[in-house]
Formats: sequence, structure tokens, C-alpha cells
Amino acid sequence: MIGRITGTLLEKNPPQILVDVHGVGYEIDVPMSTFYGLPATGAQVSLHTHHVVREDGHFLFGFATDEERTTFRQLLKVSGIGARMALAVLSGLSVNDLAQAVALQESGRLVKIPGIGKKTAERLLLELRDKLGKALPNLAGTKLAAAPSALPDARSDILNALLALGYNEREALGAMKNLDEDIGVSEGIRLALRHLSKS
Repeated sequence: MIGRITGTLLEKNPPQILVDVHGVGYEIDVPMSTFYGLPATGAQVSLHTHHVVREDGHFLFGFATDEERTTFRQLLKVSGIGARMALAVLSGLSVNDLAQAVALQESGRLVKIPGIGKKTAERLLLELRDKLGKALPNLAGTKLAAAPSALPDARSDILNALLALGYNEREALGAMKNLDEDIGVSEGIRLALRHLSKS
């Protein structure tokens, strides 16, 4: 299995990135928490990865920290939670926030994530209650800093990222309404997600 990838960051199309490793381009899906901390295209990047093999293909998921990957793997063990939904959870909540929600059994924080209903949220809290604490004994409260990269089509990328995370067009456009015209993709997604989590 592929457990780590180090190479040149060629493309950033949230939530997917393309990393060149000695001439081979790997398409990797990353949560927004990892996406925010990515360097500019052309720079070296190193990610912890989780390799999923299914009948319809092979899929790579990348994470900035081992804690993120560990949490992703714990989420996959919850019945009814697939890789895409696990990625959405980590995009909507940091590892720290998720651990706090689980510790306090706060389903309200989870139902704000697209695709997570009340029953799924309660099942997540129940099944993660014992697993998350044991899996992350040294949980750090550090958050990745945003790395804005102003692009002419940044707003289009922000919209596509929100749609890919499960929000509908009306919700996504509403969250983008107050963003500055020259905002970078990473910062724009972060602010839009913050707005959506409060609505």
C-alpha cells in the first residue's frame, strides 16, 4: 500500500491535487484542512496517504498530518461512512474540533456537514467515543495556516470545491457573497466554510 508521497505539486483543484513523483502524476483527494496548508504549485509537498482499492478503481487520499490520516481511518470504520463522507467530515471540522465534538457528544456540529443527518451524526459520536481518544493520545491543537494563492479563476475554484463537498449551488454562492474579489482559493474556501458552519 502507498503510505506516503513526496513530490512536486503540479495542480490544485480542490479537493483534488496532482503530485509528480519522478515523472508519475498521482491524483490525490485531500480534506480542506490539508488543502489550506499546501504550498504553491511547483513546490515540494509531502503527504501521509491512505490507499483505497475498489472494483471501480484505486483512490489516494492525502493528509498533512498523521493525526488527520488516523482520524480518517477511524471514520471509515464507522458503519455507513465511506471515504468521501470521511473526507467531508475532516473538511468541515478539524481533528481537534471533531475530537471535542465526540468528547462532548455534540451532534449539532456534525449535522452542519453536507451528507450527515441526525442519525448518522449520532452513530458517528457513538462509535467514535472510545476509538478517537485511543487513536489520538497526543492530539495537538495546532491548525494549519491558510496559504492564499490569488488566481484569476479563484472564485470558480472556490465554488467547485464547495460543490464537491456536497453543498448545493445556492448555499455555495450565498457563502461566497461577501468574499473579496481578489481573495485566494484557500482563504476563500476557509471563509465560505466558516460562514456555512454558522448558518
